Amino acid sequence: MTDYPTLTSNVETIALGEAAAGAAFLGDTPVFALADGQLRFGDGVEGRRVPAHPEASILVVASDGRRIVTGGDDGRVVTTDESGACETIVDEKGKWIDAVALHEGAIAWSAGRWVRARSAKGEEKSLDIPSTSRGLAFFPKGYRLAIAHYNGATLWFPNAGKPELLSWNGSHLDATISPDGRFLVTSMQENTLHGWRVADGKHMRMAGYPGKTRSFSWSHDGKWLATSGADACIIWPFSGKDGPMGQAPRECGVRVNVPVTRVAFHPGALVVAIGYDDGLVMLARISDGSEILVRRMAEDSKNARISALAWDARGARLAFGAENGDAGVLTLPKSHG
Repeated sequence: MTDYPTLTSNVETIALGEAAAGAAFLGDTPVFALADGQLRFGDGVEGRRVPAHPEASILVVASDGRRIVTGGDDGRVVTTDESGACETIVDEKGKWIDAVALHEGAIAWSAGRWVRARSAKGEEKSLDIPSTSRGLAFFPKGYRLAIAHYNGATLWFPNAGKPELLSWNGSHLDATISPDGRFLVTSMQENTLHGWRVADGKHMRMAGYPGKTRSFSWSHDGKWLATSGADACIIWPFSGKDGPMGQAPRECGVRVNVPVTRVAFHPGALVVAIGYDDGLVMLARISDGSEILVRRMAEDSKNARISALAWDARGARLAFGAENGDAGVLTLPKSHG
């Protein structure tokens, strides 16, 4: 194995006991969403557990740093704040919640062939869509939502106007909007990414992945999009008016035949956290490709894939979780912060 510089001594390990479905920081508190329906708060061995979805599984997770929202196979969308107080936003009576999104007090979720959006004022609107949606993303400005589905994506202002359909054949999975609102990118069942320039609908196709991309992350300056789905973190340039078209992506953290499963850009530096199928976690700096080990590969790599990565707002701490219940929190030395 490559002899990386290491920060492993700065990691506090946590035994979750269940697969991590997602992670977030609420203030300074790391929170892990577990497949068994619980939220695990805090560092150390004695973390609090909050039963957000009793007797159900958490399927999807989103957070805005003040609350974490979870959707389960019990049909419930639940928000939980830093104190551990849970609020059921909706109960869809047993329908699986396929996607959730948060933005400035608004919440959106999908179940079956429709999407609902609830504004910060509590006004709720619904939209029928062509197929189940596993990808929802709010635009950074305004109350507007992008919805990935079969044969394209829909742009929707819940409070006004007719939805706009962006067509492209195939099954679109996750969705993400660039921080400047200029580009929509979706991952696809066909092991590729597709994008649109929002202003005029111009297409962008980003191919060459051996697997499906299920994790996106934008750099803090909005110029780079990190993606999973290959045996390296593939990072596409988005600084030009045509996004990545005509430009080659960068590759960070190359590990032959070991797929990248999660990516998370640092909130203030051009450094990306990368999680792998065998449980390894590293940091990579995209300017020169330098790499630092955060967590070594698991001794038993079965079900060890990293399924959750999240930075705190200051970029001082990184939480990671795996499908086998292993987890940890890295605290960066001040020289790296």
